Amino acid sequence: MKFHPTLKARQKESGRRPFLLAALALAWSAIPARAEPDLDPGGLTFKDFAVSDNGTSFNQVNPMIGSGAQPTQSKVLHIDSAGGFARIRFASIRTEVAMPLGWQAQEDWERGSGFSADKRYRLIVWRVDFAFEGVNDAEHYAATKVGAIQARKPGTRAQARKLSDGTFLVVYQNVPGEGEPRAVFDLVVPQPGQAKQGVLMTLGVPGSDAERGLRLMALLKQNLRIDW
Repeated sequence: MKFHPTLKARQKESGRRPFLLAALALAWSAIPARAEPDLDPGGLTFKDFAVSDNGTSFNQVNPMIGSGAQPTQSKVLHIDSAGGFARIRFASIRTEVAMPLGWQAQEDWERGSGFSADKRYRLIVWRVDFAFEGVNDAEHYAATKVGAIQARKPGTRAQARKLSDGTFLVVYQNVPGEGEPRAVFDLVVPQPGQAKQGVLMTLGVPGSDAERGLRLMALLKQNLRIDW
């Protein structure tokens, strides 16, 4: 499978590359044939994850991204103090996301990122070229990644499922982390009419916050805007 040499130092929360071909046959059965309902925030809103600071945190840039990247502050399109979120534009990947107030947002040439003040909640958004990754489409990508992560990180439990709108959710539990295992959620969004392209949104949270993290992923998904 192809591997871009400049990205070797950057594979942390999302574990994008390299995939393990040997895991493909085992992973392919991980996605149910019947699509499941969409994610549900369970009554939570961005205010349940926010800090009431009127968006001042988004004026900061923290060198969160790994070595070699040059992060820049992302554009804030709108602050909704009543709703507890800010709408952020990642210009480099032509994508808009909503983040809880109190977070920070930045980007480099290939991805956008956001994180809570204590960095326990972390978000990364990428563009994905499925052909470059050595897979056929979004479903193939999600299924392959399940097997790859479980093979690379023994003890991690992973499952992929197709949602009713055609996106794919991959849930990882017991992922090694700082201080305690983490839960990681991948949302793989295929480009309409173009099976070879898509967007990957990854949210990592402490394992003890897995249920809340899934609710937050539902909110992030509902507010995701992609310029295809």
